[in-house]
Amino acid sequence: MNAEPVESNSGPVEGRDAVREAPVTKRAGGRLPGPLRRARVFAGYLGLLGVLGLVAALLVTGAPRLANEFADDGMRHDVRELPYQVRDLTFSASFNPAEGPPAGVAAGWLDRFRTRLSGPLPTLVGQQWFAGRIGPKDLSVAGDAPSLRGTCRPELQLRGQADVERELRVVEGRWPASRSGVEAALSREAADLLGLRVGTRVVLGGGGTARGSVPIRIVGVYDPIDPAAPAWDAMRIAEVPCPDPTAGTTHRVTLLTDLDGITAAGQVLGIGYEWRYRVDEERMTTADIPEVLTAVAASRRTPPDRGLVLATGLDSGLSRYDDQLRAVRALLAVVQAGILATLLGLVALAAGLAVQRRREEFTLLRARGATAVEIGARTLRETVAVLPLAVLAGWLLGRLAPGRPAGAEPLGVALVVVGTTLAIPLLAMLGQRRASFVGRRRDLVRHRPSARRLTAELFVLLLAVLGVVLLRRRGLSQDSGIDPYLVSVPVLLAVAAALVALRLVPWPLRQVGRIAARARTVVPFVGLARAGRGAPVTVGPLAVLVVAIATGVFTSVVTSTVGEARDRVTDQEVGADARVVGSYSDRATADRLGALPGVAEVSPLAVEVGQPLRSPTPNMLGGRDLGQTQVLVVDGPSLARVLAASGVDVSVPAGLTAPGRIDGPVPALVSPEVAEAVGAGAVTEVQGRRYEFRVDGVASGFPGLAADVRRFVVLPWQALPVPEFQPIRSNQFMVAGEGFSVAELTATVDTAQREYLAKVLAQPVERVRPQTSVTVTTWAEHRQALERSGVNRLLSFAFGTGVAGATALALLAVGFAVLAEAPGRGRMLSRLRTMGLSGRQGRGLLVYELVPLIGVAVLTGGVVGVALPRLLGPALGLAGFTGGLPARIHLDPLLVVGVLLLVVVALVAALGVENLVNRRMRLGEVLRLGEEN
Repeated sequence: MNAEPVESNSGPVEGRDAVREAPVTKRAGGRLPGPLRRARVFAGYLGLLGVLGLVAALLVTGAPRLANEFADDGMRHDVRELPYQVRDLTFSASFNPAEGPPAGVAAGWLDRFRTRLSGPLPTLVGQQWFAGRIGPKDLSVAGDAPSLRGTCRPELQLRGQADVERELRVVEGRWPASRSGVEAALSREAADLLGLRVGTRVVLGGGGTARGSVPIRIVGVYDPIDPAAPAWDAMRIAEVPCPDPTAGTTHRVTLLTDLDGITAAGQVLGIGYEWRYRVDEERMTTADIPEVLTAVAASRRTPPDRGLVLATGLDSGLSRYDDQLRAVRALLAVVQAGILATLLGLVALAAGLAVQRRREEFTLLRARGATAVEIGARTLRETVAVLPLAVLAGWLLGRLAPGRPAGAEPLGVALVVVGTTLAIPLLAMLGQRRASFVGRRRDLVRHRPSARRLTAELFVLLLAVLGVVLLRRRGLSQDSGIDPYLVSVPVLLAVAAALVALRLVPWPLRQVGRIAARARTVVPFVGLARAGRGAPVTVGPLAVLVVAIATGVFTSVVTSTVGEARDRVTDQEVGADARVVGSYSDRATADRLGALPGVAEVSPLAVEVGQPLRSPTPNMLGGRDLGQTQVLVVDGPSLARVLAASGVDVSVPAGLTAPGRIDGPVPALVSPEVAEAVGAGAVTEVQGRRYEFRVDGVASGFPGLAADVRRFVVLPWQALPVPEFQPIRSNQFMVAGEGFSVAELTATVDTAQREYLAKVLAQPVERVRPQTSVTVTTWAEHRQALERSGVNRLLSFAFGTGVAGATALALLAVGFAVLAEAPGRGRMLSRLRTMGLSGRQGRGLLVYELVPLIGVAVLTGGVVGVALPRLLGPALGLAGFTGGLPARIHLDPLLVVGVLLLVVVALVAALGVENLVNRRMRLGEVLRLGEEN
């Protein structure tokens, strides 16, 4: 036979591998280099490693970029939702009459103050405004309009804002030009509300102080070009209570003047200047948060000029978001650690298969005098030619993902290149440390673990237990960053559980195998016997499979836990299919709502915030102060019907649903904090009247209350001794139904509260403006809002990555388990075929061999995945993502169905891989090719 010799450092070697290489070599003058020829021969194993390296590089590159994209989007969304008083950096200074600089001069300091801000704030500011303001505090108002007379006059502030005329359109009169006197303009909405027209006069006085007064002439009426523009944030019409609470409400309105006019008025009344800067959230990323927090703190301590005071809540908002971000990144790191550990295990398995396939070649080289280092160098020349290119392709694909790259991206890609390229050479060197030239049936030998191996396994167990203890004490999220050891604790627990399972499972399998030996068919006995021997090559696939399943189950349990908690939050805060919030209206409004199409049940509520609590006395006057609370007055019977019709899993206590009026203390449901403060009962107020109650039940929450409310009292409306001359007015409604119109609900309640307010104020309905606009929140909308806000998109990405990645890698691990034993199984099937074994029985043999492996892995990984959230407990910080309620570990029944489906899919995939391998190996040749004694 003319065979090409296998090259080695000790000379040419002829052998079986030379025969395999001969057909793929090119003729003289066109041969491939030796490493490329060998890479072509073993292209399957190198290709498998290349795919794993590509996936690992894609995960290391693309996943952090997507995570950063979701984190940045969540931060920008939260910043946009902040009110301007919190979001913007506003420096203010107040001056007494005849003291302050002209407004035109102060406006010129806007750019100078911005450049003096601590970095990186100057580059992040997107918009800026200057304004001079007088009032409305300590300012009296008089004038020609009837609305400016009486006991409850509107609150007016005079404001001069630089370049504001670019944001408006004059619809009547002209823009102010204060030369001989102060001129002003107001919006068309304010003009209609106050009855002011062009030519009317307003007098602003010092509010009873020694200061004088300033006459102001209205010269123009305007419409904002964009009413939602941030330039109008401080000038919008607002509802404010009258100084006398019995007089109802009034309005706060802004009169706009030019800079000369605000300067002239300030010389008499005093003035306050504001330099307001808006940070452009599109210029920020989450990586900038620490620097922005430091810069805001420095600007608060050292403002751009003496006398300036900074007012902002941007640092508080960013700090809260940063805390949530650290928590979700720690969870994401746990998921990524599980996925990466599984990938690394698969890389090691693929490299082990490649080394096992070439064991005879390496043994022959060792027989010819090659050292283990020379064998490693030989395989390194093959892997260097292929695997770095595959990792580079994964890195390039990962760069296509949107988002910022992680700082450790180059290091991660470099580690993937090194790991995949050196896997085969290192395993080949380790396998050839001791040369063995005698083949033997390893599956018939019961291996006793060495002391070194037992020590290593005990060390892994110790690391896992110690990690759980540290994690429960310190938590996942650290101020200094993510601790690699702590985030790898779930992986260590999964590996430790796999090691324990490997020690415990073989014995019961051997017992079952002995029972199967008594059966007439040979398939169960042979399959269980092979599984019970615990072949060394199956240790790796089992451990990898346990880690993959544990990661997927852990992620699924956390997902269902967060989802169930959010459902409970929505049930409490909405309490029905829809919740309508407005101002006060008659109780007949509930009947109007009940008559709308699609509405099944309606329950009115009266919610009062900051009501006093006092100890009971004989006449309910005086008493010891017990603090303040939120009072919720509910119609118990109708509320119970609404909750039942909406399917909300909350029950109303019997004390709140019992019919009949009670002249004495009424039964009440209180929060634990209130129960501790009041004891058996207390007295509180509802819309100006005192009612005595006794504690009938204690609960941490109730429908209609926010999840973070810690002090509340729930009173039964039907039991309160409410006098007819002072009825309780509802300001919220719970609605149950299907197919109702949100617009109709809004219009009905808005009309009712306007009619009530017009009756109280004795004014036409079209002139009144309720203090609270009507808002309708449906159950579905509130639930979706919990998903969209803050870092929840990043959290969903982490969960989705964990479930999908763990499922795919678990199937790959099953495939490796099949490939690992394919040669031995092929020889066995060839022998059994000669004894009459059918193809169907051969497939059944694989099922009997794999079912214990997959079953043990699924059971072990599932137990670890379910136990992890309970073991780690508060360290996961899930309460920060649930909307305010504590997270209770919840196991979705669909998860069990999904795991069983995964087992079925894994078995089907294993049969497919086995069939493909058998066709490529041609079972008739297995007894001759690579046969061992």
